[in-house]
Amino acid sequence: MKLKKTLLALAITAVSSTAALADIKIGVSLSLTGPGSGLGIPMQKQLQLFPKTIGGEKVQLIILDDATDPGKGAANARRFVTEDKVDLIFGSCITAVAAAMTDIAAEAGTVQIAGSPVGVPPGKDKWLFRLPQSNTVMGHAVVEHMKKQGVKSVGFLGYTDAYGQQWLDAVGPMLDKAGIKLVGTERFARTDTSVTPQALKLTAANPDAMLVVASGSGAAMPQMGLVERGYKGKVYQTHAAATPDLARVGGKSVEGTFVVSGPALLGDQLADSHPSKKLALDFVQKFEKEFGANSRNQFAGHSYDFEIAVEKALPLALKKAKPGTAEFRSAVRDSLETMGRTVFAHGVMNWTPADHWGYTLETGVMTKVVDGKFKVE
Repeated sequence: MKLKKTLLALAITAVSSTAALADIKIGVSLSLTGPGSGLGIPMQKQLQLFPKTIGGEKVQLIILDDATDPGKGAANARRFVTEDKVDLIFGSCITAVAAAMTDIAAEAGTVQIAGSPVGVPPGKDKWLFRLPQSNTVMGHAVVEHMKKQGVKSVGFLGYTDAYGQQWLDAVGPMLDKAGIKLVGTERFARTDTSVTPQALKLTAANPDAMLVVASGSGAAMPQMGLVERGYKGKVYQTHAAATPDLARVGGKSVEGTFVVSGPALLGDQLADSHPSKKLALDFVQKFEKEFGANSRNQFAGHSYDFEIAVEKALPLALKKAKPGTAEFRSAVRDSLETMGRTVFAHGVMNWTPADHWGYTLETGVMTKVVDGKFKVE
């Protein structure tokens, strides 16, 4: 009798282990507190609408707060791969935090899909894919618009971290090629509450336009500093500023600002022929039905696109291996690289083994803040 009970217990354990193995685990690290929370919280909200199953398998989201801290993001990534044994990592929404997670994910052979335009040295992104458009793609839209506006000189006011530096590296050569002179480069930390010295220097140079490189509600403060110092020229903001927080915090100071964006927020303004129009409308309608009118957010759109990506890639990976295995994690990467042209709310994506950015130069949409809302130029 004892032998039968033992065998029965072993059988139950084996069945339970097999069931657990079948669950797809996704580790999510987002900035839910700290300066980046204006980006991370909308992404978390969109994930509340995430499907419970994909490809017939249960999906478990393990969501952790990285507090806008690269060290915390790295600790989250380490937990995901060592304790939770996740099949996939999503995050972070902050470039510096996502960058701190990248080596850990790569060492574990686990795909990281970043919600920020994190850059790594060539050949280092074997396991890293990005949902946001690259700074090169968005910088192209900014510089082309500056050319049309007759801008001949520009001042740069951006974060001291990786996001600011990567934008400077991307846009500098484009400005040179366009014959637009960069007359000043000033930096500030995400935690700074004033940019008075930087604004004074740039305003004294009196460029035709300023490029502010910041994110969420934090993008309003430097522009308010420029306006307070009397700057009257054109101001451009990056895609990390394309959130309702820019106008909410900046008020009249940000009226007339040019903000480059992905198409996700702008479905109702896109031409019917735009490939992302249908999904952009779907994203906004579902998000605002759940969270209220005018709550749409570019970063929530990245979470929406994350769902599209995994709903296409994971069933392909399931044909090759079971969740919870190294073989499955490799199959996830292979599936993302070979799933082909995929329409997102933020544009048309086509990741390949040679390109883990995936968007073309035509993806960026230039908008203007009018009455507190983004209007397509």
